[in-house]
Amino acid sequence: MKKDEINRNPALDEETLSTKPIFAGHIISLQVDTVRLPDGNTATREVVKHPGAVAVLALNQGKMLVVEQYRQPMHRTEVEIPAGKLDQGEDPLAAAGRELQEETGFHSGGLKLLKSFYTSPGFADEIIHLYVTEDAQPGEMALDEDEFLEVSELTLEEAYQYIADGRIADAKTMMAVYAWHLYTLTGQWH
Repeated sequence: MKKDEINRNPALDEETLSTKPIFAGHIISLQVDTVRLPDGNTATREVVKHPGAVAVLALNQGKMLVVEQYRQPMHRTEVEIPAGKLDQGEDPLAAAGRELQEETGFHSGGLKLLKSFYTSPGFADEIIHLYVTEDAQPGEMALDEDEFLEVSELTLEEAYQYIADGRIADAKTMMAVYAWHLYTLTGQWH
């Protein structure tokens, strides 16, 4: 069975009848789709289109590299693993290496795809490709001109405390912490 067939259930499928573009920005666009529901009625769906992103769980001598930066939608700083959006046509593996180096100064030739996941499938098509490396090597940062952040390293226990304190509150970083914890218990990346 093909991967796209696994996620098909004809009894629940919606048919797109029309798409109306609402906004096209630098990173996202918004459209309103009119769909035919399984019962034959129609409805509208607001859809945020996103080019996709990468994130990196980078371990340096048993500690996770994180960046702290201000997040305007939340009106506060957030501690996160290095991450960033994909450029048009960019290979996710190359983007993961680029983002790791740009945001932390570290680099790695041993990036491995851990999992790809959708952030909010109820209204957005953004997919994040989560990579892991255990051989992060220091180098020089290359931040974008509008990017201001601080890099630090956390033990697993510190990462859990940051989650408990609300300093880590984004799904990709929490997922990375849980994957790291599972790795410490099983010796395998799941």
